[in-house]
Amino acid sequence: MLRRLVTFVASLLLASAIIFCLVNLLPGDVATAILGDQADEASLAALRSELGLDRPIVVRYVEWLGDLVTGNFGTSVRTGQSVVSLIAPKLAVTLWLVGLGMLLALAIAVPVGMFAALRRRRWSGAVVSALSQLGMAVPAFLAGIILVVVFAVKLRWLPANGYVPISSDPLEGARRLVLPVLSLALVQSSVLTRYVRSAFIEVLGEDWFRTARSVGWTTRAAMVRHGLRNAALSVVTVLGLQLATLFVGAIVVESVFALPGLGRLLLDAVQQRELVLVQTIVMILVALVLVINALVDMSYVLIDPRLRGSQAGQA
Repeated sequence: MLRRLVTFVASLLLASAIIFCLVNLLPGDVATAILGDQADEASLAALRSELGLDRPIVVRYVEWLGDLVTGNFGTSVRTGQSVVSLIAPKLAVTLWLVGLGMLLALAIAVPVGMFAALRRRRWSGAVVSALSQLGMAVPAFLAGIILVVVFAVKLRWLPANGYVPISSDPLEGARRLVLPVLSLALVQSSVLTRYVRSAFIEVLGEDWFRTARSVGWTTRAAMVRHGLRNAALSVVTVLGLQLATLFVGAIVVESVFALPGLGRLLLDAVQQRELVLVQTIVMILVALVLVINALVDMSYVLIDPRLRGSQAGQA
């Protein structure tokens, strides 16, 4: 646990340095973006000094890192609001979208991948594999546009865009999340289905699986009773890796469906040269992915009890 914690902190530090450098290398001048092209040089210089842009980049990075550690995320240059007050409601929208999208993707991928593994030598298994390959090639935003055309424009079953907080109106909030969540889930489930299928095909060739079949277990019962846990290690690993892709997809999907999430806030901040806001949002997204990957890493011990003995022996 201590080793994982040190790795996690080191990853955060490295990510923060990369994010800060990349954001500060963005083209354009922050002071000019705020005051406009007609501003005189004295006003631009005064604003750069106020924002600390005239100081060395190393000094600014250390100060920003110290503010992050103490929970001081700064204020928006344009609105004067605290960054926390701007990010908190947007983060809730993104977490709903990503969380529900991943749960739905798993709910689709596990049974479909198991079916494709069991039917791998039949035409039905080949069809499932082909559809999953097709789904992997479709970007999330294109899937969203297709869903809007079909279910919002043609059938008029669901709203095309907009957001209603679930806390204020659960039914309407859920209706407006259906299409965005489906856009993410369909693409992610296609990726996960391929890995679930491969994991279960490996399970089918194991000696213990053949033993279970020889003592009277049906193939499906043996897969559900014993195969799920053994295939879960591979699936959970891919799940952690795919979360970064899911957050990136959520940023695009939020723009397609006009959702007030972190993605939309990030795009606006980049256009308006709100460097502090951009750095903080990207850092939060990176931290979320790292935390989830750390949880995935620790979940291996829960999935496979044999790892507890090996770790105890190493200790």
